[in-house]
Amino acid sequence: MAYDLGLAQRIREALADRPGITERRMFGGLAFLVDGKMFVGVQESVLMARVGPERHHDALAVPHVREMDFTGRPMKGYVYVDPPALAEDRNLSHWVQWCVTYVASLPAKRRG
Repeated sequence: MAYDLGLAQRIREALADRPGITERRMFGGLAFLVDGKMFVGVQESVLMARVGPERHHDALAVPHVREMDFTGRPMKGYVYVDPPALAEDRNLSHWVQWCVTYVASLPAKRRG
């Protein structure tokens, strides 16, 4: 499965001033990580957004946002954001900042 190169570049631009961001090919697309934890990804032309379980329902109330069911089961705290919701850079930037802020607040990953 390919991913939208233009959307990936727009995410990079939204994160230009943020240190510690890495990229990894995952889920047939591209994932963006902070401190080794995924916060957004691009799958085809859709944004995978890790919004957190506390704000999952808030995210689903936004037009063109739906449950992330990559495995066939909804993933609590993750949503898909469809292209119409990402048409403007400020909207994409909002999602990216929401997700990176949430994930950066999580405890460090355990090494094991």
